[in-house]
Amino acid sequence: MSDHERSSGTGRLITGIAWAVLLLGLWLWGREVTDVRHGTSAPTTGDMAAVGRPPEVELPPAHRPLGAALPQRVDIPFLDVQAPVVARGLDGAGAIDPPPFEQSGVVGWYAGGVKPGAAGTALMVGHVDTETRPAVFYKLSSLKPGETVRVIRDDGKVAEFTVDDVQVVTRDRFDAQQAYGPRQTGRAELRLITCGGNFDRASRSYTANVIVSAYLTGAGL
Repeated sequence: MSDHERSSGTGRLITGIAWAVLLLGLWLWGREVTDVRHGTSAPTTGDMAAVGRPPEVELPPAHRPLGAALPQRVDIPFLDVQAPVVARGLDGAGAIDPPPFEQSGVVGWYAGGVKPGAAGTALMVGHVDTETRPAVFYKLSSLKPGETVRVIRDDGKVAEFTVDDVQVVTRDRFDAQQAYGPRQTGRAELRLITCGGNFDRASRSYTANVIVSAYLTGAGL
């Protein structure tokens, strides 16, 4: 949905509506994971469909997990993103409460879960846009396997993740464990999540989420 298709408050009114099915799936799975406030994104299609991994891409081996430390900034060189990270909890609907629209350039990290770089799956969410401009994850769906995501931590280390999967997850065939569960036991993994799919005017919500999966492949200072 573009700016001219909604009034100033519409984005906030539709917040939390689209992912009732997603949240139900997460509760059934036994974990409270995420919801993303709704913004604008390029139309995408598919149900748990990967955007695609070129067969020639060779991914590096996983790095051993790091100790626990708080994230401070996320750098995604391919998208020219350098964004501060803020800790977020759950809202009244049991979904991750992302940063407010006034902080559209900020990434929210689910502080009730795994710290980026530690073993397990760390979850980060970001807006696609506000009523007036693109936001931090506006081009998230353009990431490809092999691209780098760096998380600067408060212990002085930089956790370097390599993207291994980009998916568009639709509501009608959502599989919470496939979307958010660890892809390989024992690894340090990262999920970057924003809105995707088409805007459904009838339900006033988006039809999908974009989920980028990455895993730890290096650690620097």
